[in-house]
Amino acid sequence: MDIRYSAVIFLEVAMLIVSGCSSSADDNNRQTLQPTKDLGRVAIKKYQGQRLTDFEKLRDNSIQGPQEVDTAEYRLIIDGLVTVRQELSYLQVLGMERYQKLITLHCVEGWSAKGLFEGVLVGDILKLAVVNPGANTLIFHAADGYTSSLPLRAVLDKKILLAHKINNQTLTARSGFPFQLIAEDKLGYKWVKWLRRIEVSSDSTYRGFWESRGYDNKADY
Repeated sequence: MDIRYSAVIFLEVAMLIVSGCSSSADDNNRQTLQPTKDLGRVAIKKYQGQRLTDFEKLRDNSIQGPQEVDTAEYRLIIDGLVTVRQELSYLQVLGMERYQKLITLHCVEGWSAKGLFEGVLVGDILKLAVVNPGANTLIFHAADGYTSSLPLRAVLDKKILLAHKINNQTLTARSGFPFQLIAEDKLGYKWVKWLRRIEVSSDSTYRGFWESRGYDNKADY
C-alpha cells in the first residue's frame, strides 16, 4: 500500500476518534490581542505565568516536509476578488503593525502546544487589497501546494494572525517560515505554513487538501 495513502487512512480514522488537531485561544486570554511587546531576543519559555511549548520539537505533519523559502524572492500575493492586487515582500509585511496572542494548539495525536504568536492581522493585509463586495471566503495557499480556507467574516471577527514569530523567535522552515496562518479555534489542518498567497473568493464550498479528502470544512474545535 502507498505510504501516503496509508497516512491518509490513519489520519481519517484518528479524526473520527479524537476529532482532530485543533487550536484555541488560551482560556485566560481568549480574544485578547495585544500590541507587540519587546521581550528581548531570546526564546521565552513562560509568558504571563504559563509554560510555553518548544514548537521545534513537535512532529512535522506537512504533506511534503519543511519548505525552504528565500525572503529575497518571496512575495505574499493577495488576489481574487480584490480591487488592488498585492505582492508584498517579507519586509513589507513585517513593516505593518504587529500583535501578540497566546494560543493553544490541540492535536489528534494526543498532544497540545501552547505558544505566544506574533504577527500581523490578516484583516490589515486585506485592507491594502480592498476586498470586493460578494467575497465570503479566503483560500490560503502554501509553498508546498497545500491549501485550506476560512470564512472571511470569521477571519476578521477573530482577528486572525499571520505569524512570523513563535515564543519570541522567528519561525524556522520547520515551523512555517516566513509566515504561518494562526487559525485559532480551528482544527490543525486549517493552520497553513509557508503561506505565499491569500485568494479572496466567493466560493464558500471550497475544499482544501484535507477537506477534499473528507475532513470537515468548518473544522470548529
